[in-house]
Amino acid sequence: MDGAIWVLAGAASFVGTHFAMSHPLRRPLVARLGETGFTGLYSLVSFLTLGLTIWAYVAAPVTAPAWLVGDVLWGIATALMLVVSILLMGSLVRNPALPGAAKQAATAEAHGVYGITRHPMLWSFAIWGGSHILVLPIAKNIVLSGAIIFLSLVGAIFQDRKKAQLDPQGWSAWQSRTSYLPFAAIVQGRARFGGFGFHAILGGIVVWLAATWAHMPLAGWPAGIWRWVG
Repeated sequence: MDGAIWVLAGAASFVGTHFAMSHPLRRPLVARLGETGFTGLYSLVSFLTLGLTIWAYVAAPVTAPAWLVGDVLWGIATALMLVVSILLMGSLVRNPALPGAAKQAATAEAHGVYGITRHPMLWSFAIWGGSHILVLPIAKNIVLSGAIIFLSLVGAIFQDRKKAQLDPQGWSAWQSRTSYLPFAAIVQGRARFGGFGFHAILGGIVVWLAATWAHMPLAGWPAGIWRWVG
């Protein structure tokens, strides 16, 4: 567990500085350093804290798993990773939350991955973390994946607040048609299910197959459908 403590320290420093510099400290730092200086400082701090986290994770020992992992959990994780890939690829097109997409929120359509949640990219990261905890329940991975889940889901809340300040009318309209929680807007009749597009479905399947296959050369063990195929 000692090694996992260092992973926790690294992850906490990365998450904490990310939130602090993205929200309460951003304005005073930009005022003092300018946008270019702030971007440089933000990148440096992110690089250092992420590097510390990666170093701690690699150095930490592999502890006994917290539970037995069999085909059922692998099957659930494999299905979840397909969802992750579709959400991620779908979020790359017509996403009003992406940088440079300001003012799109007022007219953006809430279907496809946005019908599911207005934060498809951040939810894809969170579900990624959850699926990896399911099949690799060792101390250092639980800590790291838990940090990714926390950063993603809390970050989505902060993103809503920031976007509402920058574009009160547009983002308010977008929030009225979408939901933070997956499928909530569909259940409430504010969004519709469907209209995912080829970039989300086909792109997601390609990324899912490629990413799970990459576990074999990179991690040394098969993941996804490759545990049962080939």
